[in-house]
Amino acid sequence: MSDRPIRITVDGEALTGIDGQSVAGVLLAAGRISWRTTRSGAPRGVFCGIGACFDCLLTVNDVPDVRACRRPAVDGDEIRTQTREEHA
Repeated sequence: MSDRPIRITVDGEALTGIDGQSVAGVLLAAGRISWRTTRSGAPRGVFCGIGACFDCLLTVNDVPDVRACRRPAVDGDEIRTQTREEHA
């Protein structure tokens, strides 16, 4: 990992990180502890941190269901949070 700064966009908000940092790491460093909701509306973010649980899913560059804890953030990434909420 280098000290080279990177910039990603999450739901239209610009966030900065360090080259080699995971997407989850950038989100956590920005104070975001959750970025997905379940069908019941429960918030989810990093749970296991090793890619086994799928709680940290988001959409990266139009690819859905990316595990934020496993994917290195890349300068210019466009990220959208996901929801699985049921709507009445």
